[in-house]
Amino acid sequence: MSAGRIWTVVREALLLELALYRSLARWVARRPEMPAGATPIGYARLVGPMLWLWIFGSAVEVVVAEVVLRTIDAGWAEAIRLPVLVIGVWGLLWMLGMLASYRVRPHLLTDGVLVVRNGARTFVEVPLASVTGARRAEHDLPGVLKALHVDGDLVLVGVSHRTNLELVLSDATSLASSAGPVVATRVGLWVDEPAAVSSLLGRAWSARPS
Repeated sequence: MSAGRIWTVVREALLLELALYRSLARWVARRPEMPAGATPIGYARLVGPMLWLWIFGSAVEVVVAEVVLRTIDAGWAEAIRLPVLVIGVWGLLWMLGMLASYRVRPHLLTDGVLVVRNGARTFVEVPLASVTGARRAEHDLPGVLKALHVDGDLVLVGVSHRTNLELVLSDATSLASSAGPVVATRVGLWVDEPAAVSSLLGRAWSARPS
């Protein structure tokens, strides 16, 4: 891997870390990342229970490791106790930040744009003027690391690597995204209530000036 590629990976990891902590702060303060007048569309139900299980398990692990290492009368136990505690608390905060990012950064429907999001940094902006319809359609994203996937003219923003709603565009359209401009004729996303979101989008289209 080249030095430039390594720096890009490190930079993205640091930006994600900071974004997760900002999301956690917003969650605690009950200040979602949502401009005035925008309609939020939730997508966190699929991953919420799983993340809570991980958070609970990590919290238990931190406590157990701390208690066990304190009871061991050996120099090596004391030497690793603090690093283990720091790593455990860091992992716990990271997962809390991940859950918070799903809560405070919903999809956003504004007068002219649907902002499709996933977590702390992933987004795709879909102009409503280019959308001709929405339909139930499930897609599985390849891999486990990226929430944004481009497959020809299909752009997917998955939650837990899945989508359940597909937007159909009138023509190949350049869309702003967290990965830079992407061109699509269809955009797949995950929403908590596909039928309700389809109706909401239908009302938004019908309210557009002709």
